[in-house]
Amino acid sequence: MIFEIVTLFIAIIVLLALSAFFSGSETALTASTRSRLTGLEMKGKKNAKTAIELLNKKEALIGAILLGNNLVNILASALATSLMIKIFGNSGVAYAVIIMTTLIVIFAEILPKSYAISNAEKSSLVVSPILKPFVTVLAPITWTMEKIVFSILKIVGINHDKNARSLSVEDEIRGTVDLHHKEGRLYKLDKDMVTGILDLAEISVEDIMVHRSKIYMVNIDGDPKEIINQVIESPFTRVPVWKDHNENIIGLLHAKNLLKLLKNNSINEISKEMINQSLIKTWFVPETTTLKDQLQMHLSRKIKLAMVVDEYGVLNGMISLEDIIEEIVGDINDEHDIELSEVTKENDGTLIVKGSTEIRNLNRRFGWDLPDEETNTISGLIIHESSSFPKSGQVFQYHGFKFEVIEAEKNLITKVKISSLN
Repeated sequence: MIFEIVTLFIAIIVLLALSAFFSGSETALTASTRSRLTGLEMKGKKNAKTAIELLNKKEALIGAILLGNNLVNILASALATSLMIKIFGNSGVAYAVIIMTTLIVIFAEILPKSYAISNAEKSSLVVSPILKPFVTVLAPITWTMEKIVFSILKIVGINHDKNARSLSVEDEIRGTVDLHHKEGRLYKLDKDMVTGILDLAEISVEDIMVHRSKIYMVNIDGDPKEIINQVIESPFTRVPVWKDHNENIIGLLHAKNLLKLLKNNSINEISKEMINQSLIKTWFVPETTTLKDQLQMHLSRKIKLAMVVDEYGVLNGMISLEDIIEEIVGDINDEHDIELSEVTKENDGTLIVKGSTEIRNLNRRFGWDLPDEETNTISGLIIHESSSFPKSGQVFQYHGFKFEVIEAEKNLITKVKISSLN
């Protein structure tokens, strides 16, 4: 009698330990991410590859774990009931229910799951080699169970697609980055750079290009001395050159090529033909090209500047490799850049901005959410929303902000005061 009781007690303890193993394994593997495990695999961590293989077969993994966990829990409860009946008689059933519920909840559920969720990847590496053969052996049973479950779901009108994902990879990365930023574990600059890379596929060159009205260019038909002085005084190393009219770009004049001409010739000897021969071929791109594609083109063709044209071939603006990089890392200024203060913050918190200030820059700098789908600048936003050409002194309220037109010239808004309505 005593031997039988001791045997049952030891069996129950073993089964509870197995239940804790299954519960902790399930939590550890479901809480682990493929990206972290892949990182551990690249670092040479043992069993990381096995853990990834199990996650790739998540339905079979969960099915095997649930089957094993329920099996040991039911068996442990049955043995505990038999043990309690032997000790206390028929009333032992009640004791068995109370004792096993307490033991299973505390030691086989809460305790192992709490540890596993705090040490997900570490636990996954430990349990993966043990679970793999278990999952393989039970594969036929779990496959049959899956088919039964999916059939029932189909009957009630729910189609299950195990390959479907509710979030794209980009959305998952954005969510992770936003979460870490809100929790203070990721600086805003780092967050902006990561999201800036993800945004490249969604932004067209039209959104960030330098508008044609702001392009610094020279006329090839001008006096060679004047052209040389214009390039020297320019803060840019590549200057577009036009002929006949300023939308007919015939090439780019690189400051380095100009220096070579000055090295071998005096300034009076340099002719228009010599400048023309030193021009770099112009590269034209459609305004609808995404920044991701444009970046690939810059890198593959080793050209840092391109002219942007619309569907009719009309010049719209200019984009450089630096413009794309700035979308990721923010403004890049060197000792030759001209500082243009587009935003001035007043003591009362209002902003004085130029009408040409890009909405994307304001959204990124101040965490706003002003729409930039239809227009790129603050001036364009006000004109679009008001369906008119506002005059100086007019005030508008859109998207939670008050816009006061301070200066306007003809059909162009040059300066605006912005204040939050919240």
